[in-house]
Amino acid sequence: MPPRPPAELGAPVSEIETPALVIDLDLFERNLATMADAVGGSGVRLRPHAKAHKCPDIALRQMASGAIGVCCQKVSEAEVFVAAGIPDVLLTNEVADPRKLRRLADLSRTARIGLCVDGPAHVARLAQARAGHEGRLDILIEIDVGQGRCGMPVGPQLVDLARAIDAVPGLSFAGLQAYQGKAQHLRAPQDRRTAIGHAVERARIAKSMLEGTGIACPIVTGAGTGTFALEMTSGIYTELQPGSYALMDADYARNAFDGPVFAHALTLHATVISTAVPGQAVLDVGYKGAAVDSGLPVPVSPATEVLGMSDEHTVLRQPERAPLAVGDRVILLPGHVDPTVNLHDWFVGVRDGRVETLWPITARGAGL
Repeated sequence: MPPRPPAELGAPVSEIETPALVIDLDLFERNLATMADAVGGSGVRLRPHAKAHKCPDIALRQMASGAIGVCCQKVSEAEVFVAAGIPDVLLTNEVADPRKLRRLADLSRTARIGLCVDGPAHVARLAQARAGHEGRLDILIEIDVGQGRCGMPVGPQLVDLARAIDAVPGLSFAGLQAYQGKAQHLRAPQDRRTAIGHAVERARIAKSMLEGTGIACPIVTGAGTGTFALEMTSGIYTELQPGSYALMDADYARNAFDGPVFAHALTLHATVISTAVPGQAVLDVGYKGAAVDSGLPVPVSPATEVLGMSDEHTVLRQPERAPLAVGDRVILLPGHVDPTVNLHDWFVGVRDGRVETLWPITARGAGL
């Protein structure tokens, strides 16, 4: 049984049950248009990362705004988006479980599916898991361009791995995954330029190394909301993977931007449930509704300070000029959009003060 939505269509914003993730549809649509305008005419393809929203309704709107497909991080996410009609999905991750690899093979019969590897062990597992399965998988080699997580170093072994991929029936070497995630939240534009300059050079060397041995490298993909304009103009990247731009969060608000600026379309609405302690107001949302890995949520209406959080509560400092009362609504910016979205079942889309749409977050959860 699907969870009950926190609002009814046409209801005023004041009647949304909290805690709830609320999307300002005007700002959301402006963000999609801003990205489309920025990328349009560049010759570089837009493949938004759907782990930021986990919502097919948003993915379909991104496709309508010019995206060629989406990125996912888990097989379960890919299954949700393919079922919703997304024709082209790239898993920007390595997968080791043979059952998951077989599920990807099944998906590839109805959609274009890409997957990352960063060593021969992945190719061997893919060869074993795909035996007897139809469909074809596009395989990208993930290279380490500064993230220091997954990704093989740039060197001659890239050539051997690309050849090993093409030797497996049903697999096709498609290019390079070159994502520099640590650069996305470097606050100063110059620091981001320096980090992406290094990533571009690593990707350039890797591509040249492959092509120098006669191996085509049609795709070089990566980038995020904080740096996509740099990869776009690099002359090396062919695809961009920004995710947060559609919704945004408080962590991105700390960046200084010298390019396109995206609005904070997503907010977290909460209700004051207690003012028993002088100087404090307690909200009906805590760690189970707001991720804090990138900092605490930021109250924007009213503007005040988070004093602390627990599983189901957030404690605010009472604003001096207009103290909050039980039943008052508070609007917060999530600290980090991706894991906060993963804690909710619905987006509530609002326009002109009323609920216009309800979008299920179908791919939420830890996933498989």
